Amino acid sequence: MNEYESHVVSDIRYHFVWHTADKVSVLDKGIKERLKELLQQDCKSKKITILGGNIGSDHVHMILSCPARLAPSTIMQELKGRASYNLQHEFPQLRDVLPGKSLWVRGYYCATFGEVTDEDINGYIGRGDTGFQPLL
Repeated sequence: MNEYESHVVSDIRYHFVWHTADKVSVLDKGIKERLKELLQQDCKSKKITILGGNIGSDHVHMILSCPARLAPSTIMQELKGRASYNLQHEFPQLRDVLPGKSLWVRGYYCATFGEVTDEDINGYIGRGDTGFQPLL
């Protein structure tokens, strides 16, 4: 999906994965449903398109198409932060299992992917017949 904002056209896709603190299996059916709603609301408000995903009992996978103005670290900070805050207030049993902790581990996995091939990139940076001077 191409994102059009102001003077930027982008097609930035990320695969994110993050776990619950201590990999505790606390994401049961009711919590999963609420987490899904929270993530959908946050993504919609930030003009992020959810391309796919899965919520396990102790982790979340999301494939997102994001505007160029959003850094992956900002996306994760906001999605994980709001979800942790809301879920711990709506489901007090989470605070009993993870007292004094965030719901999530601090880190996350992020990878980019898309439809551009190595040949396309080589052509863009001047290894093709484009007239560019290679930098390296």
